[in-house]
Amino acid sequence: MRDVVLDATVVTPWFDPKRPAEDPARKVRAEFEAGALAVTVPSLLLLEVVNVAGRQWRWGEGALAELATALAEIGFEVADATLPSVASWVTRGLTAYDAAYVALAEARAVPLLTSDREILAVARDVARSPTQGLQE
Repeated sequence: MRDVVLDATVVTPWFDPKRPAEDPARKVRAEFEAGALAVTVPSLLLLEVVNVAGRQWRWGEGALAELATALAEIGFEVADATLPSVASWVTRGLTAYDAAYVALAEARAVPLLTSDREILAVARDVARSPTQGLQE
């Protein structure tokens, strides 16, 4: 089993019924569900997924409640990086939100799987695209 940190660009598509099955994020989900990945996420991820579903996809209260339950039961370890380590990544050009993912992966000494191009550019030693993550 491989340990990884996932960000919202990878997890949010898991809940988007419009995403094609061949989407790299869905392949990460299949690997997680098969027991091949141990996933850690910052608590921020849970808020980001609910935010996208509510504001962009316009899900109603019932659907958002089901999503919240699914996220609580999915089996991710939820942990947060220290604020100084987040701040260090902010000084390199990331938003504090993106830095939270990178700092957590760095602290855990595991890759961060993300589709965010800015994170991939700034945190080359920590971040991998979902496609790269599956190939390693």
